[in-house]
Amino acid sequence: MTTPAHTDQTVSVADRAQLGRRAQLLAAASVAYNAIEAVIAVTAGVVAGSVALVGFGLDSVVEVSSGLIILWQFRHRLPESREKQALRLMAISFFALAAYIAFESGRALLTDAEPDPSPVGIGLAAASLLIMPFLSWAQRRTGRALGSNAVVADSTQTLLCTYLSAVLLVGLVLNATLGWSWADPVAGLVIAAVAAREGLDAWRGESCGCGPAVAATCSEE
Repeated sequence: MTTPAHTDQTVSVADRAQLGRRAQLLAAASVAYNAIEAVIAVTAGVVAGSVALVGFGLDSVVEVSSGLIILWQFRHRLPESREKQALRLMAISFFALAAYIAFESGRALLTDAEPDPSPVGIGLAAASLLIMPFLSWAQRRTGRALGSNAVVADSTQTLLCTYLSAVLLVGLVLNATLGWSWADPVAGLVIAAVAAREGLDAWRGESCGCGPAVAATCSEE
């Protein structure tokens, strides 16, 4: 069975060390951005009463933990030895996020909660929609060069943030322009479903030696 994060056998020790440093720099950039994003999103979400916006902020917290996991992994002399633990930790963080957002979104739908419009949330979602694809591309390229499924998984989580930004943006805009309050918790449920799927993919990827981004594409020899 081949793994999705193919590594070039001709890559020198020096090149691998450089790639490892790049992975750490990208993880640190992800941690910094998502920490700011989490604070803004959760604060704006609480003020507006938006489940989707709070959920997006909590997803950013998961992104922070994902980046910290990569930093933890590559602080080790043999990062490959921490690959399985890194993937499992990522999966657990996604499961916890999905459970919380699903509960809060369901509660909001049942109680007919009406979140206020959030211009700050709309601006944040739009900014993330522009920034995150480039960061994900750099992480994925580095992970594949290293042959690291955990780094590829981290890039998938960053790309997930892009998709969630689009979902959040649609929900917030519909609520702000058309007064469709139900769009907010529905967006939250979409975020929860995607997070649960990514958690499951990460868990399966850990068990088969495949990164969660392409666990389903592991092919036969």
